[in-house]
Amino acid sequence: MSSTFPAPALATVEITVNGRAYRRAVEPRTSLVDFLRETLGLTGTHVGCEHGVCGACSVLLDGDPVRSCLIFAVQADGLSVTTVEGLAPERGKLSALQDAFCESHAMQCGYCTPGMLIACQDLLAHNPQPDEAAIRDAIGGNLCRCTGYQQIVDAVKLAAGAPAHG
Repeated sequence: MSSTFPAPALATVEITVNGRAYRRAVEPRTSLVDFLRETLGLTGTHVGCEHGVCGACSVLLDGDPVRSCLIFAVQADGLSVTTVEGLAPERGKLSALQDAFCESHAMQCGYCTPGMLIACQDLLAHNPQPDEAAIRDAIGGNLCRCTGYQQIVDAVKLAAGAPAHG
């Protein structure tokens, strides 16, 4: 005896991503990271552990950092999302923080970089002159297997206008 399962009902979401409004039909179980990557084609946000542990999928949701693998797209309905692509002032340009990451060699494989940039952007929005302890606290929930974190700390200091290794 074969049984067929009905297709899941779709929900319509309206989400502003990087300043642009989108209206899409999604399955209610679609994660925000999958919505960003698969539906909108914004692949800068990385899928890492899919359990909210590594921070690679971090985005700003109405200005607050969140793990987009732990949020359903329907939960972001009516809200504003900023991805790593949205940190740049315009296409082909880098933000001061992104530029500082390049200057400080704050990335190696680059997998953690989008989540690190989001965490650091949030830090600088709330504390424009963070000390090393504040920087390390801000990135404490993001895992990096390559840099040893010092270059990331240096990049944030550089973006904030402070000398690195200080």
